[in-house]
Amino acid sequence: MYFPLRAEAPEYQRRILDALREPLESGELVLHRAAGTATYPARFQLVLAANPCPCGQATGKGIDCHCSAQQRRRYFDRMSAPLLDRVDLQLAVHRVALQDFSGTATADSSAAVATRVAAARAAQHERLSKWELSTNAEVPAPLLHNELRLTRKATVSVDKKMERAAITKRGYDRVLRVAWTIADLTGRSSPNADDVTTALLFRAQEEAA
Repeated sequence: MYFPLRAEAPEYQRRILDALREPLESGELVLHRAAGTATYPARFQLVLAANPCPCGQATGKGIDCHCSAQQRRRYFDRMSAPLLDRVDLQLAVHRVALQDFSGTATADSSAAVATRVAAARAAQHERLSKWELSTNAEVPAPLLHNELRLTRKATVSVDKKMERAAITKRGYDRVLRVAWTIADLTGRSSPNADDVTTALLFRAQEEAA
């Protein structure tokens, strides 16, 4: 899912963005009216984008930005903590620097990435088919913590976050699902400590410690 016409999620009212929370969690959209209730399937991929500030100039040294602290706070408050808690991957994209244009680094081709993704999806289906599931995103919490439970050695980084109340139970489970996907993409049968740490950093890069 994407936001048409507007490039920035915080341009929407908070109540509109928060209306996405329940469909993201349940995969269903439930409408209650006086005449009855209707339920529709609503499994979708949500992509949110936001500038570093309302004017978009608070990058690098931010010398061109004239936004006040209150303006920035009001801008980001449009995206509530409960909504962001349902966003698995949170990435900070920095302004392209001059040296990036002259760099010699090359990325994998789309065909190579597609092959890797197809293999990961096949691995998920093979692992989860006995529970009539196809992808890691569908795995319920009880299954994550029982049949698919990881060792304490593998989950040490996210366990520490949980002990410090720096992550919610929902966030903990979402980190595990992403870690399983990382393992599938690299051809491992189950996530190791590095996979879980990577999933955690993808979720909240500002808490990289």
